[in-house]
Amino acid sequence: MTAIKYRPLAFGVTRALLRDGAPGTQYLSAETPLRPYRERMTDRLHHWAEATPERTFIARRARLADGGTGDWLRVSYAEALHKARAIGQALLARGLDAERPVAILSENGIEHALLALGCLYAGVPYCPVSPPYSLVSQDFDKLRHVLATLTPGLVFAADAARYARAIEATLPADADVEIVLADGELPGRATTSFDALAATAPTPAIDAAMHATGPDTITKFLFTSGSTKMPKAVVNTHRMWCANQQQLRQSIPALGDEPPVLVDWLPWNHTFGGNHNVGIVLDNGGTLYIDEGKPTATSMAETLRNLREIAPTIYFNVPTGFEAIAQAMETDPVLRRNLLSRVKMFFYSGAALSQPVWDSLHRTQEAEVGERIVMGTGLGMTESGPFALYVTGPDVKSGDVGLPAAGIELKLIEVDGKTEVRYRGPNITPGYWRAPEATAEAFDEEGFFSTGDAVKWIDDADIHRGLRFDGRIAEDFKLATGTFVSVGPLRAKIATAGSPYVQDAVLTGINLKEVGALVFTTQKVRQLAGLDAGASMRQVLESAPVQAHFQQVLDQLAAASTGSANRIARLHLMSEPPSIDKGEVTDKGSINQRAVLKHRAALVEALHDGTLPFTLRPR
Repeated sequence: MTAIKYRPLAFGVTRALLRDGAPGTQYLSAETPLRPYRERMTDRLHHWAEATPERTFIARRARLADGGTGDWLRVSYAEALHKARAIGQALLARGLDAERPVAILSENGIEHALLALGCLYAGVPYCPVSPPYSLVSQDFDKLRHVLATLTPGLVFAADAARYARAIEATLPADADVEIVLADGELPGRATTSFDALAATAPTPAIDAAMHATGPDTITKFLFTSGSTKMPKAVVNTHRMWCANQQQLRQSIPALGDEPPVLVDWLPWNHTFGGNHNVGIVLDNGGTLYIDEGKPTATSMAETLRNLREIAPTIYFNVPTGFEAIAQAMETDPVLRRNLLSRVKMFFYSGAALSQPVWDSLHRTQEAEVGERIVMGTGLGMTESGPFALYVTGPDVKSGDVGLPAAGIELKLIEVDGKTEVRYRGPNITPGYWRAPEATAEAFDEEGFFSTGDAVKWIDDADIHRGLRFDGRIAEDFKLATGTFVSVGPLRAKIATAGSPYVQDAVLTGINLKEVGALVFTTQKVRQLAGLDAGASMRQVLESAPVQAHFQQVLDQLAAASTGSANRIARLHLMSEPPSIDKGEVTDKGSINQRAVLKHRAALVEALHDGTLPFTLRPR
């Protein structure tokens, strides 16, 4: 058998230390200690502005009058430092601080990035708010909650026209909040232009403010996605960010070998895009090309266009994005050649990547460049800044999350028949802003953050292989027989069996006799139906070809099941998409199991009492 060849990539953490605690408790850490890390991220901005002043820090395509995009607009490290000092001076003059921080409503963009750097420089916390709270939501309840929690002194939106409705609905004209806009005006309201903010003349006060910041200074607030409750504001500090970047470099040494080049769409209101990826660029003197595409049927073309032009050194995406890229590379030689030309590693997070997608990527890579690209992944959360565990070698399988990063200690504790992983280390949040009770509940008696994530060993006989993700403990439930249903692995099986037509699934059957599944499909399912483009999603899903296909998927799953806990006995295809207003989905496309079950309780009841039309049962 021919050995599999991978593009060379070093892994810095490959061995672990395990010690026993109280009965049912173990502690796991990396054998390699965490090396010293910086005190503040702004030190890196200074370093690169002096060492490589002309290198591009961030770039975004120019927007054309017809709505399209043109050439890249670039900001160098020297320009970024100059703008950060100017904007920081303007923020100081306004007396902003943690009690009256900056709220950024807009998507990823150059102005967004420069305002964030200005906040970092001045020591003024900021919060990148999920754009769908303003642009998709109809009731603006989550946006109101965010603003009420933060009490911002300044709110920024790039485009007045797009954000006007949200601003008018949530910020009364008499509110003591300055509104800054990059483009346009709000009729009848006083606003400040971003250009005016960025034109402020710096004084020695701004440099003094920057030097007064340190490891405990709050950099930003990142809100959790929220499930059955409103989102919580996770406090992020310089210590968290700097420690996590050092952990990254020790886990993936290639990040420091050359300035990284990223082509990235991941939203900065999430820790993956805003801390992990932006941090990789800033800490290592790289370049971030803002990808205004997304892994959706209407926006993926922009991502593919960018990847045909800009060759990343490491590429990050969520599983649905990699699925679309894998499909495109099969027939697009320019995409294959450019994307694979110098990339050292692919990396996914946010959900499980199905093995068929993994296999497709490897086939294309071997055909194009004669070797595979390592597909990395890990485990973490907003509260861990973000990642805590990383893969430890090239032989990664779907669901593997690896070993703890240097400097973080894991507590593995038995909970309801599973093993919960808890975190303690310098990259862990000090808590939730203005929520002392939630903060107290999040940490156990030893100071470990309780994640609610379950893990198990990849190989019980070899701890150095690391851990696998085993679902969310809060999502697991019992059937009426008392049998536990492990939700995470079973959802992954449905996604794999139904690829590429399944986005995600929600499992039902709490305290009932059987497990059911509500399946959310991708737009690609329209190709199965054979209907015209104007057909509704309900018509597509109820068509005979689609029903027949998913009947085969269900039968396949049933044949592979070993008992009632992993046998899907009822399956229904969901024509109504998950609602962001109700917390059923994040803007990265991750489905919230608990929220869907809560808001669709009547549908779940109909699924299990046999009155829901177009419910499939195993044959």
